[in-house]
Amino acid sequence: MRLSRYFLPTLKEAPSDAQIVSHQLMLRAGMIKQEAAGIYAWLPLGLRVLNRIEQIVREEQERAGAVELLMPTLQLADLWRESGRYDAYGPEMLRITDRHERELLYGPTNEEMITDIFRGFVKSYKALPLNLFHIQWKFRDERRPRFGVMRGREFLMKDAYSFDIDEASARKAYNRMFVAYLNTFARMGLKAVPMRADTGPIGGDLSHEFIVLADTGESQVFCDRKLVEMPAPGTGVDWDDLQAIVDERISMYAATEEMHDAARFESETAEGDRLTARGIEVGHIFYFGTKYSAPMKAKVAGPDGKDTDVHMGSYGVGVSRLLGAIIEASHDESGIIWPDSVAPFDVVVINLRASDEAVSAACEEAVAKLEALGKDVLYDDTDERPGGKFATADLIGIPWQLTIGPKGLADGVVELKRRATGEKVSVPLDEALMRVRG
Repeated sequence: MRLSRYFLPTLKEAPSDAQIVSHQLMLRAGMIKQEAAGIYAWLPLGLRVLNRIEQIVREEQERAGAVELLMPTLQLADLWRESGRYDAYGPEMLRITDRHERELLYGPTNEEMITDIFRGFVKSYKALPLNLFHIQWKFRDERRPRFGVMRGREFLMKDAYSFDIDEASARKAYNRMFVAYLNTFARMGLKAVPMRADTGPIGGDLSHEFIVLADTGESQVFCDRKLVEMPAPGTGVDWDDLQAIVDERISMYAATEEMHDAARFESETAEGDRLTARGIEVGHIFYFGTKYSAPMKAKVAGPDGKDTDVHMGSYGVGVSRLLGAIIEASHDESGIIWPDSVAPFDVVVINLRASDEAVSAACEEAVAKLEALGKDVLYDDTDERPGGKFATADLIGIPWQLTIGPKGLADGVVELKRRATGEKVSVPLDEALMRVRG
């Protein structure tokens, strides 16, 4: 992609109302534009990152056995009346009446709708276990939307819903999502710590938040340092028996400010392992049994032929929120530092003298060779001064910067910079390509 033909409206300064680093940098890097309070247009650079995060989430859900579908954003109010949540949910729900006086709502979550879909098609325990997920825009009318995509009103979320014949099977489904989340966030370069959580309006008696540690996090968290240092389980696990993996993690102390018990923290955690930090919630999982299936009559015939209410769980990941969390956890004074797995482009090729035919030809060659290696390339072929080009490259955080200018070309070398470390080397193009390829 040539930068001269791309839409990248960068800003030198962030608007004064952008209070946290991720909001400031997303605006400055031309990733988003605010259209209303808590509602953003996703510009090309931001959308590329959003799509890459979404794909990682999708792949890990499917690896854990979940099946993708897509539900509508508008839902019938009558479904929520069946579950008893319509009047209880509160002013965060955007309620709508259509021209035929039907009461609708813009979905903040989908427990009722997925239960309705399930009960319409599944009648026997033989179809279980079942986990259905989708990645879809949600709306919650926050009283004070702030912090950019971290606490917006419209947001992209992955929500999954499990259906099982009994509690024991449902807890296995819960464990699969628990492990899938650890793997998902690790692929994005994040250390996510599972913490026991309040179930809130979703309901149930078992819930964990997944918290990413960041100096600018929204809330204070307390945990055993060993939890942060523990690697993700990886893909080679036995998906039918994950209890030991889950037990190892939930046996260590981890709590948000709301759930913190100082006495327990001191008694259960060695002094040297007590970690107090700031954190950002990026995922939340729930097991709530028959909270929705019982009132909505989502039953299946069991092995004995008798109808029984299915046991359910729900599992959310804030896909759009993750962009903010990644930036909060990975940036410096010059801009964003994207992990390779979610970066909008893999490499930016910087032409230091676009008017020089030889330099431009060398850049074109570099771009072609990088694309042949399967890399996504942004080619800065603009007439901007070198300092401006380097500042833009640092701001938007692309992992590799490959710079070609007249002097280096005469010496037979290009400059290769690793954004994360700042390390620069001057090497022949072929050697630079080998380093980028990894």
